[in-house]
Amino acid sequence: MQDLKGKVAIVTGGSRGIGRHIALQLAQRGADVAINYRSRQSDADEVVKEIEALGVRAQAIQADLSKMPEARSLVRQVHEQWGRIDILVNNAGITRDKSMKKLTDDDWNDVLDTNLGSVYATCSEVLKIMMDQQFGRIINITSFVGQAGNFGQANYAASKGGIIAFTKTLALEMAKYNITVNAIAPGFTETEMLAQVPENIREQIIARVPMGRFGQPAEIARAVVFLAAEGDYITGQQINVNGGVYM
Repeated sequence: MQDLKGKVAIVTGGSRGIGRHIALQLAQRGADVAINYRSRQSDADEVVKEIEALGVRAQAIQADLSKMPEARSLVRQVHEQWGRIDILVNNAGITRDKSMKKLTDDDWNDVLDTNLGSVYATCSEVLKIMMDQQFGRIINITSFVGQAGNFGQANYAASKGGIIAFTKTLALEMAKYNITVNAIAPGFTETEMLAQVPENIREQIIARVPMGRFGQPAEIARAVVFLAAEGDYITGQQINVNGGVYM
């Protein structure tokens, strides 16, 4: 199925984990894909090779998205090279988990600047392009933690809850330009981050999930691709892909 053929996508944080699967699935549907990475160039280069093997264009662009000028530059570079941007997936995110009594200003600012500030910066830059095109699909990756909260994640929860609110507002403003804006809220997903959690804690986490397992990055990616390829009349929504951990 090549229903995204001719479309150009950006996936932030696309060199590994959920972002890598999103980039590959968009490419499998025919889109040209630019991925962003902050520090792991070898991982990004490997994803580019995998995408190009599918017969579409790919590029990797280094940027620290906690810095707004770099986030904006990412969008401009893709547009200058490929002439359009149809799909923006804001996936990049970090954690700095501590309880509030131990949380520092740097822990707060790093997470808010990376997770939420980057979404504002990339969206505000890409909207100029999408409005001219009269077409755009923006998909922001949030988290069930932004809906339910989680111990030791006040900064992360605030950033992800902010993404949900931002998504709804932007969807209202952009609907008349044929630009949809939606959010995907994963639950506990099998990524490098989760792999570092001790086994006894992993078992406690799984016990909280009604479906009794962690999500897979490919399952999150499928929801993103659905919105990009088939979600023409869906906007301002958050789609929960979480195994029932938050309903």
